[in-house]
Amino acid sequence: MSSNTRHPNGLYLLFVTEMAERFSYYGMRALFVLYLVAAFYDSSMASQIYGSYTGLVYLTPLLGGYIADRYWGNRKSIIFGGLIMAIGQFLMFASACCVKQSIFSEAGAIDASVDNSLSIFLMFAGLACLIFGNGFFKPNISTMVGDLYEPTDSRKDSAFTIFYMGINTGAFIAPLICGSVGNGNWSDPGAFKWGFFCAGVAMVLSIVVFYLFKDNYLKTPEGLQIGLAPSKSELLKEKNDARLEDANATEEVKNSPVRLWGCIIGAIALFFLFSMDVQSFNDYISAAIYALSVALPVFIITDRGLTYVEKCRIGVIYIIAVFVIFFWSAFEQAGSSLTIFADQQCDRTLGDWEMPTTWFQSINPIVVVTFAPVMATLWEFLNKHNAEPFSPAKQAIGLALLSLGYVVIAFATSGLEPGMKVSMFWLFALYFIHTIGELSLSPIGLSMVNKLSPARLASLLMGVWFMSNAAANIFAGKLATLLPGADGDVKNFMGFEITNLSEFFTLFAIMAGVASVILFALCPLLKRMMKGVQ
Repeated sequence: MSSNTRHPNGLYLLFVTEMAERFSYYGMRALFVLYLVAAFYDSSMASQIYGSYTGLVYLTPLLGGYIADRYWGNRKSIIFGGLIMAIGQFLMFASACCVKQSIFSEAGAIDASVDNSLSIFLMFAGLACLIFGNGFFKPNISTMVGDLYEPTDSRKDSAFTIFYMGINTGAFIAPLICGSVGNGNWSDPGAFKWGFFCAGVAMVLSIVVFYLFKDNYLKTPEGLQIGLAPSKSELLKEKNDARLEDANATEEVKNSPVRLWGCIIGAIALFFLFSMDVQSFNDYISAAIYALSVALPVFIITDRGLTYVEKCRIGVIYIIAVFVIFFWSAFEQAGSSLTIFADQQCDRTLGDWEMPTTWFQSINPIVVVTFAPVMATLWEFLNKHNAEPFSPAKQAIGLALLSLGYVVIAFATSGLEPGMKVSMFWLFALYFIHTIGELSLSPIGLSMVNKLSPARLASLLMGVWFMSNAAANIFAGKLATLLPGADGDVKNFMGFEITNLSEFFTLFAIMAGVASVILFALCPLLKRMMKGVQ
């Protein structure tokens, strides 16, 4: 255990690299739905595209992490992924430069004389690059934080806290800058181009800083370079060890090829099942993510080499992952339906000044940066007094706070007629409550996955956790389509009619509240399943 209280310089290099990358991601995210609505689609389709994009962003780290571990190493993967993401942001910039005007006329009908096909192509090409590049960047940079320290170094927890601060610092300033560089008229599609350009510049700066200083600062305590590609001798040794392990395995723990092919066939069957009622290409993406979210966990849990205790612990991860889907599908309304609500039905004026819609995206990260140390201190205080909640109980608290936030906004919009506006401070209150809920759930979940996963399946199970986020974002996009329009149209959800904003927000309050109660009820069972884990 290190007695040195000063963190290595490599941590601050990774801090700056990640802060710039998160600036790029959240700057673009703050503008994305507004751009889609201003230029190409109605709010319902825009929300579905947003959900598909954020869902795929959480899926590709499976590929990027595997290639880094097997072939490229962390450094090359980060640089490659960052460059691809920069190209994606500049393609978004080109899309906004080429867009002519909204395809909708002032009456709301589609104007056939407007041809934005080139702009749409550039936009989707940009999204593809962002999704693919993120898969190589996201899973590798956080891995390098831990590699800077010895395994037993007591500074690791604070190191990850500092790194998390970098993420949220970038997320805080991005909407403020990217949302301010346009002309402020978000009904003009061309106004978004400089916001996308800023996001691209930030991504380039992230990679330049990383490339220039990686050799000087990314080292182990012994001075060895970290994040390099595995050598040929290491790969050969790994293959020989795998052959030896397979040769020594007994018949009862060997896995039959039927297991693999059964899961592949099952995934294909589920894909066709989920895509039976498709109405757009987004539905095919949703079907693929839902199918993989079922098939991969089944493939892991049917490994005959797992012990009973390992299966129980993996079962805890699966159960919590289901509740995580409900949390993030409601929480991620921030980038879609809540952004549209802020833009259209929030009074954002203070005197003669009107707060830009995109600035609401900065509330969450600034609350995280401010209150993460407070929450950590609270858990430590409760632990000293033997009153710290059980880990799944903390996550149930997070769901309860999510529900409370929607109760607040449902109350604020009760009786609100189309075209009327509520004070923006109600939305401030929702984001504050939701962020405290996030701090109760998200870091605890990542810690649990790391703690409960067998070492040989750690990457795959972290992939399952990311896939639950992917499924949640897809589901979030579907739920966002239920947002009532300005014309007072009626939306249907499982037989229930949603006619106004209050009913829309009440849906999320009920969903999160019920999930919280069920998770609280399951805590005794989960505690038994986790027996032997501190």
